[in-house]
Amino acid sequence: MNSSSSFFEGLGSVDPQLQSFIEAETQRQRFQQLVHQMTELCWEKCMDKPGPRLDSRTESCFVNCVERFLDTSQFILNRLEHQQKSKPGFSEILSD
Repeated sequence: MNSSSSFFEGLGSVDPQLQSFIEAETQRQRFQQLVHQMTELCWEKCMDKPGPRLDSRTESCFVNCVERFLDTSQFILNRLEHQQKSKPGFSEILSD
């Protein structure tokens, strides 16, 4: 369950179309943040001196950097999701 879903559950009745729009915009914003972080990290790591073309070493560095960044991000997301599923939710705590 993502944070926007739990936010909407606390509000009761919310227009499903509005909820869907907000969730899509939230996902789009997260994706844009991820791309920005990846670009900044890989640029600093791989780009020695900007020029009109990328040499093969720089191109390979960018490819490897992006792949490692995505692998790491996916690992972290999976780990957080697993931890979230193993913790009782707020509504479960209240019902005790």
